[in-house]
Amino acid sequence: MRVAFLGTPEAAVPTLRGLVDAGHEVVVVITRPDRRRGRGSTLVASPVKGAALEFGLPVGYSLRDIDVHTVERGVVVAYGAIIPASLLAEVPMLNVHFSLLPRWRGAAPVHRAILAGDQETGVSIISLEATLDTGPVHLERRVPIEGMNVQELTHELAELGAVALLEVLATPVLLDSPSVQVGEATYAEKLTKETFHLAPASSAELVLRTVRLGGAFFFIGAKRFSAIAAHASDTHVGEGVVAWVNGELLLGTRLGAVALDQIRPEGSNTMSAKSWWVGHQGPDGQLTWH
Repeated sequence: MRVAFLGTPEAAVPTLRGLVDAGHEVVVVITRPDRRRGRGSTLVASPVKGAALEFGLPVGYSLRDIDVHTVERGVVVAYGAIIPASLLAEVPMLNVHFSLLPRWRGAAPVHRAILAGDQETGVSIISLEATLDTGPVHLERRVPIEGMNVQELTHELAELGAVALLEVLATPVLLDSPSVQVGEATYAEKLTKETFHLAPASSAELVLRTVRLGGAFFFIGAKRFSAIAAHASDTHVGEGVVAWVNGELLLGTRLGAVALDQIRPEGSNTMSAKSWWVGHQGPDGQLTWH
């Protein structure tokens, strides 16, 4: 099948690779433009562009680049921009969406599933519509979350989505007969800085889920700390207390406490929570966090 592929992050690469390996003719890859990163503001290509160049595929940055090709289908995986209705009227497109639609339509479905404490999630292969993630479902595949962090879960969904997309393309009854989404729609709103700011007034469970997103942080005094890894603790300390108890560095919340495994103090490298506590506070005493 002659396919236009639209995607940007690493999570889209397994589907692009799967299309190539399965013998589909990927006539053009549309991705987001190179971005400046790092202290030197070096231009860095998207992971999808890097994979496309490795496969020897033509790369474009504008949806108009599709117009010069004869395309049977578009395949979209985390492209990062809205596809206009005018283009969808010309080129039918399949979307690999990382949730069990209609739950978690929108920009951050993996993060929101973890943050909400969902027991399972999955991938939905849908026909793309101009409205947000509302298209009929060709195939869904489920996976238990089981404490995975966002990187682990995204990787698993990316691999699962690639297999599911190829199954749809290879199965006429799946490709031609999608089903209308059923259930209550929820929306995966974009993440903000405050999404990752841990708060003593929340529960220990919510703190742990936030740590699994990556990028969680808190403050002791004016100094910021990144919470890299943590686990649940049966020991309780007061809300807003930081204390070393029974061999664990605990953050006290309104409901329970969280034991920190690894942290990164502002301006320092990642270290074990014990190393930080011994080096900065000593074996006894307590601090407060916010």
